[in-house]
Amino acid sequence: MPTDEFPCRMLIEAQWTAQVHARTDPSATRHLVDHAVVVEGTRIVEVLPVAEARERNPAAERIALPGHLLVPGFVNLHAHAAMALLRGVGDDLPLSTWLRERIWPLESKLVDPHFVRDGSTLAFAEMLLGGTTCVNDMYFYPEAAIDAALALGIRSAHGIIVVDFPTVYANDPAEYLRKGLALRDRMRDEALVSFCLAPHAPYTVADHALREIATLSREIGLPIHIHVHETSEEIAEGIAQHGKRPLARLDALGLVGPEMIAVHAVHLNEEDLHRLAAAGASVAHCPHSNARLACGIAPTARMHEMGIRVGIGTDSSASNNRLDVLGEARTASLLAKATSGRADAWCAERTLRAMTLDAAAALGLDAQIGSIEPGKQADLVAVDLRGAELSPVYDPISHLIYACGREHVTDVWVAGKPVVRTRQLADEEVRYAVREVVGRTGVWQNRVGEILSGRV
Repeated sequence: MPTDEFPCRMLIEAQWTAQVHARTDPSATRHLVDHAVVVEGTRIVEVLPVAEARERNPAAERIALPGHLLVPGFVNLHAHAAMALLRGVGDDLPLSTWLRERIWPLESKLVDPHFVRDGSTLAFAEMLLGGTTCVNDMYFYPEAAIDAALALGIRSAHGIIVVDFPTVYANDPAEYLRKGLALRDRMRDEALVSFCLAPHAPYTVADHALREIATLSREIGLPIHIHVHETSEEIAEGIAQHGKRPLARLDALGLVGPEMIAVHAVHLNEEDLHRLAAAGASVAHCPHSNARLACGIAPTARMHEMGIRVGIGTDSSASNNRLDVLGEARTASLLAKATSGRADAWCAERTLRAMTLDAAAALGLDAQIGSIEPGKQADLVAVDLRGAELSPVYDPISHLIYACGREHVTDVWVAGKPVVRTRQLADEEVRYAVREVVGRTGVWQNRVGEILSGRV
């Protein structure tokens, strides 16, 4: 029976449950029918047939989800959340122009803790409503992003960002690292918060700082979250400056290992692929951003063949316009099929694993999240498959990837707490706070306009 020490259990009873299993489990069932996920506090206790779960837990709260598919929470493996306030300001520009003539000039005059808090609030609300329960974020003033994440209840990993040049946030690599590591120390007791080391890219961080980051990663056990081989120009410039491809340079400096999350990884030759595979590194695949900035298509079918772990990321609202992991996953699957000429490349189950367990593993969080298993955190998403546009349902996992959109997400839990109920943010105070930020976007819009017109 429930007591103060053991909180009341909750039964989430869905018509279908996709537990998501590791690649090494060939006997795993695709999905369960009419099962209940038993949640106590923050954790999953059992996964049982509904009748058995009710019999064993007569006092539990019951949440009935007929016609729904229950899946692990989606993990957004790469984002710059605060840039939600820059959605649409640099559309239809190539990456170099977009960065150097639009984004970086705007950021130099806009970015402060208020900008980061407001932009992150918008981004995390959008993510939660689309089923994202964990996000790997890379941006300045991460303490402001953490405030927003904790207020909304989303699980978050935050980059200890490093670049060579001064910004409004810090002056040099040593100060970036000092500030980031101090923040990590202050946040040690926040169960929903974790960290990565986040050197921006090979072309913005010098060798000495990259070596220090590699050493730190090994010493304190943090992933390394870095943009790599996003464009062919980046590779050509890297070879001209350093005499080798950027990934080879990172490897020589000690950064290519199981802790590495290589963001984008669009332009990879066979040597690059073998390097990532041999190291056990992960890739954050952001297909919409790569397409939108005309960077190219990452060879993810080949990555899968070689055993490279690939997770799904959205990148920022400024380079993608939507923070929609489910939409990214569908595109990722279709592009893998189209570029490989194989219809079975990136099948629905493999795609679901990329947006859940594989992304969690890249962050070192797969013992906590990414699948529906006893002992794991109850990060869960319910997707309604009852609509006319989704009927009939022959295979719920296939439907999730190829037919569903984020509008079909109805309920979301993070660590057992409901954060989305019936397609809206569950907490009234959170809804009010998000509306307040939406009301302030006009102020940010005016400031952007003044900067772009040269008045500021």
